[in-house]
Amino acid sequence: MKPYQIIPIADCGEPLAEISQSFFIQAPHAYQALGAPYGNKSPFYLRTGVRDRLQAAQNFLQTMRAGWQIKVFDAYRPIPVQRFMVEHTLCELAKAQGLDRQHLSAQQEQELMAQVLQFWAIPSDDPNTPPPHSTGAAVDITLVDRDRQEINMGSAIDEISDRSFPNYFETATSAEARSFHAYRELLLQIMAAHGFQRHPNEWWHFSYGDQMWAWLNLKELGQAKAIAKYGDANRIFCDSRPILEPIPEILIEK
Repeated sequence: MKPYQIIPIADCGEPLAEISQSFFIQAPHAYQALGAPYGNKSPFYLRTGVRDRLQAAQNFLQTMRAGWQIKVFDAYRPIPVQRFMVEHTLCELAKAQGLDRQHLSAQQEQELMAQVLQFWAIPSDDPNTPPPHSTGAAVDITLVDRDRQEINMGSAIDEISDRSFPNYFETATSAEARSFHAYRELLLQIMAAHGFQRHPNEWWHFSYGDQMWAWLNLKELGQAKAIAKYGDANRIFCDSRPILEPIPEILIEK
């Protein structure tokens, strides 16, 4: 069990809703291209409250960088997809080290899985410990400029390496490496301004209302108690209503 999974969940019942086309959407979706079992579900859905906050974050970004957009790499991820991607990542790590996934020793598998689980959540079916993306409250994002070119953040999304840690380039001395940190900080700034928390190990992962978010609030903000607003979204119906503009002022957290 990961530390944040001790947080209780009281799901508020918000539906999943499609992410607005005002964002730059990753296409084709990376996990779908690998054959991940989404069935009739889409990776580009979020709980309505999370979706609205993400839109507000993009609006804020565009006050600082005209024409820039948030690029959505991944959002809602059903638990079967989580399980598929954990296994896929384990296989890729084994291959990179010259190992055969089918012939790993128990120790080799344990060591590789420890690397995987630094970045990937356990694909738990327990309603008390849902993976963050299965709640519809977590999103993997980066930035694109006015020319629709992806900003170099110093590592790829989902890269299993220390470079993916948010502050990896904080003490860098080269101009290029300092720019990686500056852009990561810009991404954090626009998301934190609208209530999101960033994954401690992933510069690209942000969430609002899930167990990790509540745990980080408890840890960082000194709250007396914490409760997650969103659990596994599998039983939550989808809301096809379009996003409304402008974002309500209540979402613009100071």
